[in-house]
Formats: sequence, structure tokens, C-alpha cells
Amino acid sequence: MGVKPSSRGCFGWFVVAIILALVIGAIVYTVKKKSEKSEGPAPIPGPPGATDKKYADALKIATQFFDIQKSGKLVDKKISWRGDSALKDGSQAKLDLSKGMYDAGDHMKFGLPMAFTATVLSWAILEYGDQMDAVNQLTPAKGSLKWITDYLINAHPEANVLYIQVGDPNTDHGCWDRPEKITKERPLTQVNTSFPGADVAAETAAAMASASLVFKSDSAYSSTLLRHAKELFTFADKYRVLYSESIPEVATYYNSTGYGDELLWAASWLYHATGDKSYLQYVTGQDGKLFAQWGSPTWFSWDNKLAGAQVLLSRLTFLGNKDTSNSNLQMYRKTAEAVMCGLIPDSPTATKSRTDGGLIWVSEWNALQHPVASAFLACLYSDYMLSSGTAKLSCNGDSYKPSDLRKFAKSQADYVLGNNPMKMSYLVGYGEKYPQYVHHRGASIPADATTGCKDGWKWLESTEPNPNVATGALVGGPFLNETFVSNDRNNSMQVEPSTYNSALIVGLLSGLVTTSSVVQSFT
Repeated sequence: MGVKPSSRGCFGWFVVAIILALVIGAIVYTVKKKSEKSEGPAPIPGPPGATDKKYADALKIATQFFDIQKSGKLVDKKISWRGDSALKDGSQAKLDLSKGMYDAGDHMKFGLPMAFTATVLSWAILEYGDQMDAVNQLTPAKGSLKWITDYLINAHPEANVLYIQVGDPNTDHGCWDRPEKITKERPLTQVNTSFPGADVAAETAAAMASASLVFKSDSAYSSTLLRHAKELFTFADKYRVLYSESIPEVATYYNSTGYGDELLWAASWLYHATGDKSYLQYVTGQDGKLFAQWGSPTWFSWDNKLAGAQVLLSRLTFLGNKDTSNSNLQMYRKTAEAVMCGLIPDSPTATKSRTDGGLIWVSEWNALQHPVASAFLACLYSDYMLSSGTAKLSCNGDSYKPSDLRKFAKSQADYVLGNNPMKMSYLVGYGEKYPQYVHHRGASIPADATTGCKDGWKWLESTEPNPNVATGALVGGPFLNETFVSNDRNNSMQVEPSTYNSALIVGLLSGLVTTSSVVQSFT
């Protein structure tokens, strides 16, 4: 009988304790929110500060892969096992297409990914050139860019003609030999008014326009690039057809899934390069409504440039452009914010496309393209926020700082550099453990070997590590379960590098190599 009153008393105190806890929790939450609201933006950064040795060392390695991929007469040969190659490319059309870069582990020159390489490398130089310069990588990066743009200029001999491929992939992939063995003319593929390709023409326009800003100190060269960019954009916009529809055989390797993203991407770069408002009206007007997919985040890659265009156009709204009141320009920023919110791991809208180790993972082939590209965009966006004094990014009501985006970017870079379950660097030449069986013809064959087209296959099948190190190559990367078959050179899905991957990792590492600097005006 005497137990019941005691139970009620305990229960009553228990209820009181819960109410007090809730009240205290509410007070703490309110104070925290007020503190967050009153917290100002992070200090606007200044010139580059102390370098981070890890990223500086990795950047110095990553830029070297461009030298490995160069075609043509090597004026300043930096890779001991490389030599002149493909000197007759373009000769049957009375063009010099000997320069440019080989696409991956083969000897093809594919115009769409090569132009994307140039656009991304230009963007990296424009945003982070001072940081590259702090570790003596600006000059090599600009030299590699010009090696591509020299080729692109020659590949565009007429306003409505663009050579978009050198070599026959079936013939090329039927051989395993060093590029120095290429001594004959190789077949050329072009887009024109009869067989147009809006996607590849617009991407090449983006490459030319962005590079014109990089080389603006050389007014003649910059003007030449800009003239080509304008002509190619006009050609692409007038003849809106996928190049894989005009030339079905190109779809085997680089089948573009649309041209609208390239048109917006090119127009965005042309606006930055010229200040001509017609290009801004293009991306914010009817064509923007048609192609921009506002509100729908996408992955940035050689195939889809929408996320890149959204971040690039957001730059205008962050840095005080007088046209930022345009509501559709704000839609690009809102969509860019959605992309960023998807990348931050603890965001309410965080993508589930990740490995258990935290790597963004979208595609089994060339898995590292998407995480590195995403991290590059995150690094840029965080710096736009810092430079504009923007304190917070809102993701479904939760607030995140520029430092959260930079933390994400670092996590992807660190994964690539060895902080992963395999404890392996996927950047060849960095760290103590990196892929030794890279799927790359030149790296796999001794420089003094005498081989032909067919007898070179023994080097592909060799169980010995590559005799030449493909320094700076960013290989395809791990499977979703984070395994990586490193000792099979024929495992092209995982161990083949690509030149456009190198542009992305160079951009990312350049953004991380030192403290964020003030984002400079492109013009």
C-alpha cells in the first residue's frame, strides 16, 4: 500500500526532469542558431599563403602527364622515354595536326575530350594561376594548354569545318606499340555543314574562349583564339545536331548524350571572354530555359558540362556583376547550390553515390573522373563564397560554410592520394605505392625496344611492371566496393589513365596547394 505514493512521486520528478531537459535543449538550440546567424563570413582571403607540401608535391607530379601525352615534335623534351611522333598528322588535308595530345593509353586524338581538357585546364589557370605559380607549375600548365590550343587552331581551317579526330580507333587499338612508331598519315574525321556536330564544335569554342583569357597578355594569339571560338559557337548553334548522329562511328568511344550543355558552357565562356551581353542573354533566355535543367543537379564530366556552367555563371552573382539581378542567372546559382549540397556528406540532400570510404562513385569505367571533377567544382565554389564574403550555404534549412566544401574537396583529393582502403595512390608517381601496370602503350614498352604493330602485344601481356613510369597519370580508379586490380595491365577499366582526368586533378590540386587566394577577375 505504501509503495504507490512513492511511485507517483518518482514519476512526477521524472516528468519534471524531461520538461527541464527539453527547455534547456530548446534554449541551447536557440542560442546556437542565433550565434550562427550573427556569425559573419570568414575573412576574405589574401595572396597565397604557406603551401601544403602534400598537394604541392602531387601537383608537380600531376602536370607531368601532359608531357607524356604530347604528340608532334617535342621542342623541350621533358620525358626521357618519349620522342617525336605523328609528325604527318593532317598532311593529307594540308594541315599540321601533329600537336595535340593522345587521349589515354592509346594514340588517338579525340576532339571532344581533348577540348574539354583544354577548357578545364584554362579554368584552373584562370582561378588558381597564382597558386600554381607559388610552386612553379604555372609555366608548365600554360605550356601544356598551348600545345592543345595550337592543335585546335589548326583543326579549324574554315568557319564551318572542324577536324574532330585523328586516327582510326579500330586500327589504333589493333596495335600495341610506342607512339614514336607512328610514321604514316592517319585518317581524319571532320564535322561540317553536311555532317555537323554541335556538341564537339561548342566544346571546342569553350576551349578557345577560355584559353583566350589565359593568353590575353599575347594579344595576337588571344585574338586568334577568340575569333575561332566565336566562329565555332555560331556553327554549333546554327547546326544543332549531335556529332554521333552525323558520324555514327564516333559513338563507340565518346558518345555525347546532348549538345545543349556544351552550347551553354561555350556561351558562358564567351561572355567571360568578351563581355558581350548577347552571350549572357543566350544562357539566361530561351536557350537557357531549353537546356539548363535548372533545379536538377548533374555530374560534371567530359560529356555533361551543365554543373560546370552553373558554377561558372554563379561566379557572376558572387563577384558583383551588374547583371546579377537577372532571375534566370540566379537559377544557375540555385542549381549550383543544389550540386554543392549533394556533395557535402552530412547535408540533408547528400548524394548516396559514394563508396563506404567516402569517395563519390558514379561510374564503373574511369571511376575517379566524377569525384575529382566534383571536388574541383566544390573548391571553386568555396572560394567564390570566401571572396564574396558569403558566410553560409543553405541545404534544406541546414547551413554549411565554405570550409565544409573545402573539407569535401580535400577528402576526395586525399582518397586519390592514398587515404583509401587499398592504401594506394591512384596518381602514378605519388607516394610509395601506386599502380605499376598502367594501361599505357608508351609506358609499357622499353624505349629501346624494336617492335611493330602486332609483336608489341607481348608488352601488354607481360607480368613485369611497366619499364617506364607514367608519372602524373590518374588511373581509372576503384570499384564501388573499393577493390582495385592493380597487377593486370589489361584491366583498362581501372588502370588506364586519360588526359582529361589529368586536367581535373591539376585543377583540384591547384586549388588546394595553398590557402585560398582572392578570386581574380578574368578580364
